[in-house]
Amino acid sequence: MEYYAYIKSLHLIFVITWFAGLFYIPRLFVYQIEAFHKPSPDKEILGKQLKLMAKRLWYIITWPSAILATLFAIWLLILLPSWLQQPWMHVKLTFVVLLIIYHLKTHQYFKQLQNDVVKKTSNFMRIWNEGATFILFAIIFLVILKSAINWVWGVVGIFILGVLIMLGFKVYKRIREKNPEA
Repeated sequence: MEYYAYIKSLHLIFVITWFAGLFYIPRLFVYQIEAFHKPSPDKEILGKQLKLMAKRLWYIITWPSAILATLFAIWLLILLPSWLQQPWMHVKLTFVVLLIIYHLKTHQYFKQLQNDVVKKTSNFMRIWNEGATFILFAIIFLVILKSAINWVWGVVGIFILGVLIMLGFKVYKRIREKNPEA
């Protein structure tokens, strides 16, 4: 158990870098989609650069971080299997499964955009970007409080967070409509 703190530290480092990738890649998707609708040569120049940036972020930072965060998490659970008997951990692992699903769906969007297939709008990607935020809030509160939290208050809190994010999104959209450079 003397190396437990090292394993936990590595797990947290890779969780942070994984989320950094998940927060930034949809922003690159927004820019890719918007560049796709620009006239030539902007479309080609921006598209090529944004694809390269997304590819490097996704394959050099996000995927390796996801894999390493998961491996270190499994190692921690092997060291402390009693955590698997705690209700808060069941809820946390449910959110981790949602995070993995979110990651895999984001990978589908990544592949589409790398192949110049634009099926979603930039506004959709701005909203999609908030999915990781919800999951992060849920996981952090569960880990820190070590409680499955009263479901009513948990659902109300996530709902309020969602409303605030959507209000922020609408305000930002109005600002962009008035000033496209914002």
